[in-house]
Formats: sequence, structure tokens, C-alpha cells
Amino acid sequence: MITFLCGILILILGYIFYSKFVEKTFAPDDRKTPAHKLSDKIDYVPMKKGRNSLIHLLNIAGMGPIIGAVQGILFGPIAFILIPLGCIFAGGVHDYFAGMLSVRNKGAQIPMLIHKYLGHKAFHIFMVIVSIMLLLLATVFVYTAGDLFVERFFGVKDFVISNPYVLGAYIVILLYFISATMFPIDKIIGKFYPVLGLMLILGTGLVLAGFVINGVNLQNFSLSNYNIHPNHLPLIPMFFMTVSCGLLSGFHSTQATIISRTIDHEKDGKVVFYGMMCLESLIAIIWAAAAMDVYSLNMVPQNLIGTVNVVNIIANKFVPLNLAFLVTLAIIILPITSGDTALRGLRITIADALNLEQKKIINRLIIVIPIILCVLSILIWAKTNAGSFSLIWRYFTFFNQLIAIPVLLCGTVFLAEEGKNRLITLIPALFYVFITMSFIFSEKIGFNLPLKYAEIIGIILTVAVFVYIHRIIKRTISSD
Repeated sequence: MITFLCGILILILGYIFYSKFVEKTFAPDDRKTPAHKLSDKIDYVPMKKGRNSLIHLLNIAGMGPIIGAVQGILFGPIAFILIPLGCIFAGGVHDYFAGMLSVRNKGAQIPMLIHKYLGHKAFHIFMVIVSIMLLLLATVFVYTAGDLFVERFFGVKDFVISNPYVLGAYIVILLYFISATMFPIDKIIGKFYPVLGLMLILGTGLVLAGFVINGVNLQNFSLSNYNIHPNHLPLIPMFFMTVSCGLLSGFHSTQATIISRTIDHEKDGKVVFYGMMCLESLIAIIWAAAAMDVYSLNMVPQNLIGTVNVVNIIANKFVPLNLAFLVTLAIIILPITSGDTALRGLRITIADALNLEQKKIINRLIIVIPIILCVLSILIWAKTNAGSFSLIWRYFTFFNQLIAIPVLLCGTVFLAEEGKNRLITLIPALFYVFITMSFIFSEKIGFNLPLKYAEIIGIILTVAVFVYIHRIIKRTISSD
């Protein structure tokens, strides 16, 4: 229990002190934000800090902080320390700079920011990567939300797509995705997300209250249990790839750039971008603790360990039966409210790349219809091929963490141009070059090399990226 409480304390103190340091380094001011300068009543709509915060929390808090938590805690109580440290020094910094760089660049999406700060070659590469990642994420979230819903409320155990309950759930979610992607941001997302955000906080709060009422069995960290994963997965790189949302997630950058178009004042960014990342990290820590408890009591069947099904077991353990459905409902909301904004982000990204204005509904339909068809195709393939969901999730995980790197490097170039401390973005960027490259070169979905060779390649590529960004900075500064 002490390690769990220390993790929460690290998170709180980190937000209080380090977020101020990051904000001071960026130096937000009183200039007009894109929400005011470019208002179109579709994507550029000024909204207040509290509303933006709850919307952004739901945008970024997909199934990642839950699935990542119930899988990450298998490494042991070290998760309670690494999650908050990663959030403070990497995740929070990443989200803040993604959002604020977009605010400073007319609400530009991630590929366009990469184009400005890293060049056109990087832009073309990451335009493709961002698009693939968002499509995979939306598909995964239709899949998980639909299955969770029919299991909890209809008692379904057979999740084949031919099951009418399952198919019906998928269709309803996809229709909602189309609506949320198409309509002005303040009409659906802006109205309902603050309420749904409070439901998420309430659901996690009920689990936390269950710790106090029912007690919770938690291990403390020691050198003897720094990695106790049952499948003997290496802490580096696997922990940092497993626990993405809650620690660092490239997906968050695609959501921060959506909210950059609704930010009322630049100084709202610390709470909206950095603060909501910390709140998501807190959610991940709490769910990790709950998972550790039910694992230690052997309440989870072997085949369900680390899966989304652990959510219902946790809800039934810590929350009274008449309220347990609220917890499940709050968790079902997570993938839905991240999937829709993933597609919204993809629409905006493609529109920016094509220079296609979005005030006309026909221009939105031109982009949205092919996107939905792609999601539907991937979903059907995933439901009709054994093991495909796990494959999609692993590739999403890789692309998700990979995208965080150029975002942090964009921040590095920006800070260098401003003559400010660029280490706050450069160090986490280089660390994740090593993590992602070690992962893809050692995993079966990649090159399947022995880990020691993958790590050597990771170090070499980390040095190469350092040289690459140094040259960009040198060229940029000299041209000024």
C-alpha cells in the first residue's frame, strides 16, 4: 500500500511543480487563440477551461489506461512508481507541447506540425503512420466497447459478429462515430462530454472507495520484485509499450490538436493538456491497484488475465452490486469517446493535408465515408480471424508510441528556436526512440531479433536521431 500511495504523491507533486516549470518554459501569453481568430462554428469554437478539460480527458482516456493498467501491473508494484514518473517527465510534457504548438500554429494537426518543424520527408512518413494508428484505434474501440456492453447488459458470452446483439452494438457505435465526427464540436462532444467525464471520474472514485470499505491487497516495491511478470517479459522495453495511456501516448497528441481549436486562452493549456494527462495517470494507477488485488486473490481466470474482462471482475469486487453497472458503463464510455474523436482527428488531419475547408457538410462527407468503410472492413476482418484483435492491438501500441517521438522533437526544435531549455522534450524523445526501436526489432510483429541485439540497434538509432535533430536545430537557427 505504501508504494501505491507514494505513486499518487509523486503524481500530485509532479503536477504542482514540474507542470509550472514546463509552462514557464513554453511561456503562454495573451495572444488570440485559433478558436477566436479562425472561428468557423465547426471545429474552431472557443470553450471554457473546465469544459475543455473534461472533453480532453474523455478524448485521451480510451481503453488504454484500463487495459494498460491491468496488463502493466503484472510486472509488479514498480508500476506504481513508473506510471507517475513517466507521466510527469514524458506524458505530460508531450501532451502539453502537442496542444500548445498547435495553438501557436492555427490549430495545425500533428502531421502539419511535423512538416513545419521536422521537414516534408518526416511529414509524408508520419501522415501515413498517424492515419493508420487512428484507424486501428477506432476499430479496436468499437470492438471493445461493443463486447463490454453486450456482456454486462445482455449476458452475451459469444462475441461473433453474426450474433445480433454484438452486430447491433457495433452498428449503433459506428453511427454515433459518424455523428460525432461530422457535427460541430460544441453540438455533441461539447454538450455531453463534460457529463460523461464526470461519470468516468465517479466510476473510478467508486473503485477507490471500495479500497477503503472492502480493503485492498497490494504489494510494496522491493529489489526482489522489480519485475515479476508471469510470462517473464523484460521491463524494458515491454512495460513502457504496455502502459501507454497513463504514462505516455502518442495518440494524445492527435486529441490535443483537436482541443487546440477550442482553447479560450493560452494559459488554459496547463490544466487542459498537462493536468488531464495527470488525471488519466491517476485513473491508471487506481485500476492497476484494483487489478493487483483481484489477481492476488485468484479471482481472474487464467485466460482473462490482462484483458478488458477484468473490468467487470473489479467492479463486482469493489462496488456494491446496484452500482457496479455504473463502473462498467463508465469504462464502456472510454473507448466510445476516444474512438469518435480519433475519427474526428483523422478527418481534420486529412482535410488539412488536402487543404479542404470543413464548413460545408459535403466536404466532411467526402472524407468521413471512406474512413468509416475502412474501419468497418478492419472490424469485419478482426472478428472473423482468430487472434487478429491481439495483432491489431500490438501494432496500434507500436504506432501509438512511435508518434510521440516526432511530437517531442517538434517541441525540441521550437524550444531551440526560442533559445530555451530543450532538454525537457529531447530527453523523453530519445528515450522513446530506444524503447520503440528495441520493441519492434525484438517482437514477432517486427524483426524478432534477440533482445540484446534489438537494444544495440535501439541505441544506434537513438544516437542517429540525436544527430538528426541536432542538424535540424543548427540549420534552423543559422537560417534565422
